[in-house]
Amino acid sequence: MLAVNPSLAPKPRPTLPVPIKVLIADDSAVVRGLVARWIGEAGFTVVGTASNGRIAVEMMTRHDPDVVLLDIDMPELDGTEALPRMLAASPTVQVVMMSTLTTRNADISLKCLALGAVDYLAKPESNRGVTTSDAFRAELVERVRLFGAARARRRGPAPAPIAPGTPTSPSLSSAPPATAPRPSAPIVLRPKARAVTPRVFLVGASTGGPRAVGEMLEKIGAATLRRVPILIVQHMPPIFTAVFAEHLATRTGLTAAEGKSDERLEPGRIYVAPGGRHMGLTGGPGREPVIRLDDGPLVNFCRPAVDVLFKDAATLFGPATLSVVLTGMGSDGTHGARALVEAGGAVLAQDEATSTVWGMPGSVAKAGLAQAVLPLPEIGLALRALLTGQGA
Repeated sequence: MLAVNPSLAPKPRPTLPVPIKVLIADDSAVVRGLVARWIGEAGFTVVGTASNGRIAVEMMTRHDPDVVLLDIDMPELDGTEALPRMLAASPTVQVVMMSTLTTRNADISLKCLALGAVDYLAKPESNRGVTTSDAFRAELVERVRLFGAARARRRGPAPAPIAPGTPTSPSLSSAPPATAPRPSAPIVLRPKARAVTPRVFLVGASTGGPRAVGEMLEKIGAATLRRVPILIVQHMPPIFTAVFAEHLATRTGLTAAEGKSDERLEPGRIYVAPGGRHMGLTGGPGREPVIRLDDGPLVNFCRPAVDVLFKDAATLFGPATLSVVLTGMGSDGTHGARALVEAGGAVLAQDEATSTVWGMPGSVAKAGLAQAVLPLPEIGLALRALLTGQGA
């Protein structure tokens, strides 16, 4: 057998991070220029800018972007018309809708989420507002980072350029990175809560939530939902939450609206936390629980915050509380979920595979606070069983 000098043996090719490719579609040249600059400064690659939806759709096949920032109002082909064509061209592309904060645009944005957009971003009302808003810039960059990384991971790392003369072979060219990703820690489920008939049903969600919440409630069914009041904290700006409630009312056939201070809880009614305000509960011995709203500090960088509602419910309803944490970035809901399980309540969480972002439900699951971690299609069925006393 011939001896082989180890220094001459072919080595696995190093890998480089896959660049996140972004396409910007907006009829304002000022917005396109600013956003392109911000994206570039954040280390992402702008593969194209388009002044209308037609041009943007044509760019899809040429550039295969990971993320599309898609304005709603554009000439020739607007965002709502361009969206389905983009998804047809590239089913995995991550489309973030952008619009100014109006009731009309909130309604359109929510419809686009139902059609396959992954998120929405409220734009300042003027070009000057876009120029001076640090918050808008930070939110935009964070969404590109989040959704771009999610899509890029599916493609795997990009190989580094091969130096001339480097030995190669089919087996080496497809070798995995030298450093494999660490396996995730196993999820430990909490024992099922003691069988108590739920008196209230709580929902917490963020990114990807509007579509997930609607699908889940539909799966539970109106007949079952009429047994309890349903309180929802969905991270959204003002105006959007009121429109979101209207969409839920249409989808479920139940009465749904933003919660109001001192409003009594009625079975079969959906209460949505108003954008920009915390929604909790107040009550006490001999007093019926009612909704409370406040403008207190951000909790987990959020207002409304899931933790606020969950903690109040733990105090007032204890083991008669049923809750679920759905898709969303961050960890809002984890402290509240801990309070709920310590009070004897039940917490379920959406699984990673069906979550747009496995931040909030992942945090709850990894903390060992969920009695079940389920894909979205199964969560509604599990909740229906618990609400009807069949899931004990």
